[in-house]
Amino acid sequence: LGSMLDVGWGDLLDYLGDDPNTTSIVIYMETVGDARGFLSAAREVALTKPILVIKAGRTDVGAKAAASHTGSLTGSDDVLDVAFDRVGVLRVDSIADVYALTEALAKQPRPKGKRLTIVTNAGGPGVLATDALISGGGELAPISDETMSALNGFLPTHWSHNNPVDVLGDAGAERYAKTLATAADDETSDGLLVVLTPQAMTAPTETAKLLSQYATSLGKPVLASWMGGVTVAAGEQILSEAGIPTFAYPDEAARVFNYLWRYADNLQSLYETPAGTKGESPAGANTAAEKLFDAVLAENRTLLTEYESKQLLTAYGIPTVETRVAATPDDAVREAESFGFPVVLKINSRTITHKTDVNGVQLNLKDADAVHDAFAAIGAGVAHAGHAASEFEGVTVQPMVKLSGYELILGASPDPQFGPVLLFGTGGQLVEVFGDRSLALPPLTTTLARRMMERTKIYTALLGVRGRPPVDMAALETILVRFAALITENPRIKEMDLNPLLVDHEKMIALDARVVLYDKSETVARPAIRPYPAQYAASLSLKDGMTIPVRPIRADDEPRLVAFHQTLSDHTVALRYFEPLALDTRTAHERLARIAGTDYDREITLIALDTAERIVAVARLSKAHGVTVSTDSEARFTLLVSDEYQYRGLGTALLKQLIQVAGAEGLARVVADILAENGAMRRVCEKLGFVVGEQHGVPPVVTATLAL
Repeated sequence: LGSMLDVGWGDLLDYLGDDPNTTSIVIYMETVGDARGFLSAAREVALTKPILVIKAGRTDVGAKAAASHTGSLTGSDDVLDVAFDRVGVLRVDSIADVYALTEALAKQPRPKGKRLTIVTNAGGPGVLATDALISGGGELAPISDETMSALNGFLPTHWSHNNPVDVLGDAGAERYAKTLATAADDETSDGLLVVLTPQAMTAPTETAKLLSQYATSLGKPVLASWMGGVTVAAGEQILSEAGIPTFAYPDEAARVFNYLWRYADNLQSLYETPAGTKGESPAGANTAAEKLFDAVLAENRTLLTEYESKQLLTAYGIPTVETRVAATPDDAVREAESFGFPVVLKINSRTITHKTDVNGVQLNLKDADAVHDAFAAIGAGVAHAGHAASEFEGVTVQPMVKLSGYELILGASPDPQFGPVLLFGTGGQLVEVFGDRSLALPPLTTTLARRMMERTKIYTALLGVRGRPPVDMAALETILVRFAALITENPRIKEMDLNPLLVDHEKMIALDARVVLYDKSETVARPAIRPYPAQYAASLSLKDGMTIPVRPIRADDEPRLVAFHQTLSDHTVALRYFEPLALDTRTAHERLARIAGTDYDREITLIALDTAERIVAVARLSKAHGVTVSTDSEARFTLLVSDEYQYRGLGTALLKQLIQVAGAEGLARVVADILAENGAMRRVCEKLGFVVGEQHGVPPVVTATLAL
């Protein structure tokens, strides 16, 4: 593709995704380029075709070489990993892994989990496979009591009685086959690896013949490692031709299994339906934030004070400790007495970022004298650190929060390619020392928030350990979702940290916050994933005067879609889909999850809701792929109204709103195919200015087109 001056990865993925002759896509990548275009296309294509990427530049030296070669910024390698995971792309480390994984994906089903059963006739290879499996995040499948009993019934007395299942060196073809079939029946196992080492009584070719019958019949991936080079070549060929991928060494096979379950896990995450969100931004939050930022930038500064930062958190419903500003020691004492002791004093400064560097945090102050002394100590710390006296603008006073919980950090910073990146992990003063953190791209759903937390070590503690009750994980998910919304709704935020975010089983509260804005001269980073288009929410009036709220769909609306389809008559379904379509087909999880969890860069779906928050109409605007010239850009629309709300003006009003959305999206025209007998839909389109063409096709349809 050369320097990719006029074509990007997104264009290429769209093309290969539509190509019927392409079954898998492998990319060697030095730079992402248009991150949003790549992720948008990858998410859609990955649902139907595997996308494997070798990304050069994992090391700093390699990254510099790639940047020099392409003349582009490469961004953080850790951010790239989370971006790939977000859209179902699998990153591999070598060309050899590409070929091995491509073969495995083509021949074997995807595992439902990370638990592998290893069957071997020698202990050493089993240990090697286990080490590779565990180091890559996989797990050995536990052997259930039923399976253990079955194996004891035919294996020699001295078999391993554990996983790896060592069938011993004298194992013949029948023992191997029976062991494989028995282990595959165990529901605790997600995949199987059969290892054979040539020994005096080994029959590699006969064993391969017997095992080949299980190549595709088990519903789980089966991998094989026939060790021994030319002495086992005939068996390897038999297995390969039957559809069982073979590997020279068992650790290679275990590594490929780790790729397989990670790929399956990534795809599953694309279909997960999040819990009903409580993370919507409170009304007026964005307006309050804009007003605050205008005031800060008007003073020619980009760093918010702690007090201003907590005002921002409060606007977005993120719990924080009440904080008051005191310019003098006496003011600090008065505020402390109004709170009640003990209190905390922190430096109030528009320029000093890290408070602890200047002794700027004084804890557990129990009386007025302690407050006076703490005020003086902070001033002295500022002077000792070499800052001007004018940088010390007093202190903030807040109650001393006593929670025997965990200190977390929640933050955001820009990546040169992927824009805002979120961070979650173990917080406190030693946050850099612990290095326990995970990254994610905004926006977040509750499901994505939970997965982000699961990638940290502190997550296990949050679930409850050593007698400590668990943290309210649903409430913590909500804070992460709201924080992500805060970042995406306020692009002028360059960096932000909540540290520490103190949590326990009863409450959670942000004790400190730091916010840095982009300077007026800086270029604001664009999110790699388009945020929720809240601007398209509206209220529509029906013929009878009833008002119906309309908004873009969210991933957690899938249950509402199921209920909506249950209300539709056969006649309404046939008019929309041009044929009868069974309810279970229309409400299949994979189908509705893709509609609800849509990529807003590719499709805008509006839903109309009644007073009980039930969906009563759905309008979808699907953009054409790979179109870069604005005068050629078009989108197809579909419209479906529940029987109860037909002939009340909802369809006309909703389509009119969808046309406004199309104009705001910069589209040149809107097109729809309508069943010729659907006179009501034709009349609605003609009323709104569509040109309706002649009948064509079977069943007969007409095409309605509106130039914008």
